[in-house]
Amino acid sequence: MAKKYRIGVVGFGRMGRGFVAAMLANPVWDVAAICDVDPLSRAEAKLIVPAARITDDPEAIFTDKSLEVVGLFTLADSRPAMIRRAIVEKKHVIAEKPIAADIKTEWELVKEIEASDRLVAVNLFNRNAWYHKEIQQYIADGAIGELGIIRVCHMTPGHLPTEGHEPEGPPFHDCGMHYVDVARWYARSEYKTWHAQGIRMWNYKDPWWLQCHGTFDNGVVFDITQGFVYGHLAKDKTHNCYVDCIGTKGIARMRHNFKDATIEVHGIDATLTKTAAFNDKKLDVMVDLFARSLVAGKNIGFPTVRDSAVASQVSWAMLDNAVKNAPPSVGNLGELEQILEHRKYLRNGYGLPLRHTDQTIAAIGQRGQAQACGEDLCQPATLRKLGDACA
Repeated sequence: MAKKYRIGVVGFGRMGRGFVAAMLANPVWDVAAICDVDPLSRAEAKLIVPAARITDDPEAIFTDKSLEVVGLFTLADSRPAMIRRAIVEKKHVIAEKPIAADIKTEWELVKEIEASDRLVAVNLFNRNAWYHKEIQQYIADGAIGELGIIRVCHMTPGHLPTEGHEPEGPPFHDCGMHYVDVARWYARSEYKTWHAQGIRMWNYKDPWWLQCHGTFDNGVVFDITQGFVYGHLAKDKTHNCYVDCIGTKGIARMRHNFKDATIEVHGIDATLTKTAAFNDKKLDVMVDLFARSLVAGKNIGFPTVRDSAVASQVSWAMLDNAVKNAPPSVGNLGELEQILEHRKYLRNGYGLPLRHTDQTIAAIGQRGQAQACGEDLCQPATLRKLGDACA
């Protein structure tokens, strides 16, 4: 792939930095411009990508004719206008999910994007995972008989209220929509029925844990469990993350520890096990796949805006159902404050706030507001890639 694609990035917070790190490691991409309204983030960008043009004006990205692609890594409430602006300026787009803060706007955008000639990818990162693809191939090959039950669980001591994700919604929308998408992808069908139950941990107003079960149009049943409630003050932090696919004759499952993922297929003819790198957000896969799609002039497998809108709409509906089912409350807000204070001083954990480097703070002479960080983006390997950006 000889051609290099010049990209302008809007939003150099947690996901913006992750995407830039992936692009810097891929010779296909030229990160030519970075925009962020926060002066500390701009100073960080200058340290990490010294050759890029750094700006606080998004218009400078959209009107730059030399840029073929824009990366939109802001929060959901600002994405619609920027996606529309990019399409008007004939730029392709890589965006975070969801593509808008409300369902009506999301579906309006889907229609506009699908009517355009621009490629727009949304970061539904599980669709880039080797383990999901391999399990689905085993299922397609008949290794476990007919798929009947899908079970998905993702529980960690992840981000908390006030840590910067309010436009994305409570956890079951912000994070849970990924697992709503995964179950639909495995089922190869649309959601038909569901019943959800949540709980208001620490007496916070929104359910911070939710479990939903139901059916797909094709008769496959599911249960999805998601919550950032899993031992925030435990001496040793842990998590519980898995996918189980139960067929009429066998099972296929995945577990991970945020470092490695292991799949096990207990099939009709053989029992298979494979362990390989988990690669949490799979951003390297995403940016490579998008570049190859640009070369091909069509989507060759990246996650679409339609898939994102479906996952967003269904996860909101499940969350609304949980609220209607009167989620009980446990604990108190004082415990939440205790956890938030504890997380200020953690340097290796799940969903920690993203902190600026000492070099940036010294260069600009001020300390900025910490931003919520992805569960993968505060791990040691990524810190080294980003010049210790979470330290």
